[in-house]
Amino acid sequence: MFLYLSKLLPLFFYPLGLACVSLVVALVTLRKRPRTAAIAIVSALILLLFCSNSWISHLLVRSLEWQNIPSAQIPNAEAIVVLGGATKSNFWPRPTVDLSEQGDRVIYAAQLYRQQKAPIIILSGGRIDWRGGGSPESADMAAVLTSIGIPPEAIVEEPNSLNTYENAVNVRKILQSQNIRQVLLVTSAMHMPRSLKIFQRQGIEAIPAPTDFLVSQGELQELGSTPKAAILNLLPDTDNLHQFTSALKEYIGFFVYSLRGWL
Repeated sequence: MFLYLSKLLPLFFYPLGLACVSLVVALVTLRKRPRTAAIAIVSALILLLFCSNSWISHLLVRSLEWQNIPSAQIPNAEAIVVLGGATKSNFWPRPTVDLSEQGDRVIYAAQLYRQQKAPIIILSGGRIDWRGGGSPESADMAAVLTSIGIPPEAIVEEPNSLNTYENAVNVRKILQSQNIRQVLLVTSAMHMPRSLKIFQRQGIEAIPAPTDFLVSQGELQELGSTPKAAILNLLPDTDNLHQFTSALKEYIGFFVYSLRGWL
């Protein structure tokens, strides 16, 4: 039940969901309370314009992504832990497993392995039945890794986790069984602050190895590089709205996980 609510209820806190609620309120009150309807319409418009411009979305994303940037070369560890969310199941018409927007996690893990940063890769992630189904994400990530030359014997799968907390709990059991103390934690840069705290709360010595950065220094500099750019970056864009929503999801996750004592 918590898993279902954690995926459903936050929709009403995201910009698109709130805008839809405001428009429904406007529709219901349009005839009898036109002033209320007007306020609801204006609120929805302001919300979408605010959350879908590059200035706001980039700054919110940066506030998360730039927290755990390695100050020096990534050190060696005993294992590389990769969190799920990086693949799409090979349902027709896909010829094989596809990498999702977060697919950099899998590629970066392979690069770290080939740099001999750790001798094994632990892949953590299940698959929610009512959100796509298919093979566990750990199996899909393993398929991608073996297809690019990572030996199967270097891969350990953890196929049961359905959220970040379960990732940490289940990975801890694997680490304890293999007497592993220090790991490189690979996940998207935006997801890293929450993931790192959860893993550390489980007593895991995790070194952040973030990837999948959405905002770079160059992109921030481009925001106001010219007066025209500064104005154009105020215009609404669906990619910006998606990035804003993803960052907001992480902050909501911080709040909810703190209430449950997982951080």
